Amino acid sequence: MARSKNTQFAVAVHVLTYLAGQPEGRPVSSDELSGSTNVNAVYVRRVLGPLREAGLVRSRAGAHGGSELAIPAKDITLAQVWRLLQGTDPVLGLHGPNPDCPVGRSLQRSLTSVDGAVAEAVVAELEKFTVRDLLLEGVSAADC
Repeated sequence: MARSKNTQFAVAVHVLTYLAGQPEGRPVSSDELSGSTNVNAVYVRRVLGPLREAGLVRSRAGAHGGSELAIPAKDITLAQVWRLLQGTDPVLGLHGPNPDCPVGRSLQRSLTSVDGAVAEAVVAELEKFTVRDLLLEGVSAADC
């Protein structure tokens, strides 16, 4: 099975779900999140940036600092997270064909159109789920 090279969405959802499972007011360090997600703490901080800028998480500096949800988990849809991290990047991993090739030019236009439809379908499906939904499915930070 092919795997996506961009794991930011999955890591972001993991981080948000982990934070949602914490007692209110308990910030979580990027090192702790790194241990849970099994990715480098630098990568976790890179994923946290857009979430923080969008107001989904807030961070506190210092020895007892870390990240926590800024809004309730029930108000964070997976579609919001997808849009933040995917942006306008192609979902299908389109390539740049030779512009002098008539097949390449035509196919690129067609695939771009298909990609837009796929992106809309992904967002529509992800809109049905919240971070709270994932937390309620039995995911718990205590299990890590």
